Formats: sequence, structure tokens, C-alpha cells
Amino acid sequence: MKTKMVSYTLETLPELTEAQIANLEALAARPDSEIDLSDVPEMTDEQWKNAERGRFYRPVKRQITARVDADVQE
Repeated sequence: MKTKMVSYTLETLPELTEAQIANLEALAARPDSEIDLSDVPEMTDEQWKNAERGRFYRPVKRQITARVDADVQE
């Protein structure tokens, strides 16, 4: 069975419901000391030394066509 892919942009995101807004506000109000990091320990300074920015990031590319005068191209 084929499933339809759904994608959103910032302009097309659906509005948050009142329940979602209340949930986000409750989470934001919690102190950092209540965050359970047992399954995701914080990274050490040694791990940050070996970090590589953008290793898994692949920007979206779009093909375009442009026409320019020959003298401009040279």
C-alpha cells in the first residue's frame, strides 16, 4: 500500500491546538533539573573536540536554467 508523503514549510504548518500550546508551556516551565538524561548522557569535552559540523547535513538542491550573453559568461 502506498502512503502519501506529507511535508510542511513554516508558512503551511497547521496552527497549534490549545492542548498543544498548554503542553509546550508546561514543558517550558519545568526546571532543567527535572530532565531525565539517563538514556541520553551529556557529551563530554573530549567528544566535542572530535565533533564535525554538518557531517550529516545535505542541503536541498534545485535545478535551474539561466540564459546569459556569451560576453558575460566569458
